[in-house]
Amino acid sequence: MNQEIKNIASASVTLGALALSAGCASQASVAPLEITPASARGAGPGSPEYFTGEVRVSMLFGPQDARRFGAADVSFEPGARTAWHTHPAGQTLVVLSGEGWVQVRGEARREIHPGDVVWIPPHVLHWHGATATSPMTHTALQGEVDGAVVSWGELVSEGDYLGGAEGE
Repeated sequence: MNQEIKNIASASVTLGALALSAGCASQASVAPLEITPASARGAGPGSPEYFTGEVRVSMLFGPQDARRFGAADVSFEPGARTAWHTHPAGQTLVVLSGEGWVQVRGEARREIHPGDVVWIPPHVLHWHGATATSPMTHTALQGEVDGAVVSWGELVSEGDYLGGAEGE
């Protein structure tokens, strides 16, 4: 009787493993795993049309198929920042290093630090970048709506950047 229980347990484990591998095989045909090596991704300076100061943008991935959002690591030297802009699906920033500032139009500028996660809701006009004395790097994630991930506005003036009280 003891051997019979072992045989049943062994058969159950074998059937479970077969079912699991069949499930994985069917998942693989629907959504294959994809690895993009760092060497295959683009990186370069931020466009002076959308950034002030020295900025480097390293694309991580863009929206595609079921993934409706993209991400990039963005590094700002002291004094560097984005232009005013909005995102149709909002934006999440994950601060990786340094000290930065983020500001919503009409609100006070706020400081951000490594480990902070910032959520900017859809269509909220804002800017972000390094402080005047510290570099800052963050990962930026933004969703796509009707093929767009960002709508750029004017560059942030020195007064708005350094004043930071109202951003008007």
